[in-house]
Amino acid sequence: MAKVTPGEYVNQVRAEARKVVWPTRKETVTTAIMVLIMTTILAAFFFGVDAFFNKIVQLLLGLLA
Repeated sequence: MAKVTPGEYVNQVRAEARKVVWPTRKETVTTAIMVLIMTTILAAFFFGVDAFFNKIVQLLLGLLA
């Protein structure tokens, strides 16, 4: 592996940083809204699954008592 001086390293980092394409404000807002929607849907789904299994466990424990 070739050794790189600190100056060359900084130049390489700047060159790579110039290649980055940042998302527009609209893309960022749209993506954030989609993440919130999906998070809410998944939270509701897992809440329902958890409640379902809780009822099953309570029923099975009730049979033992």
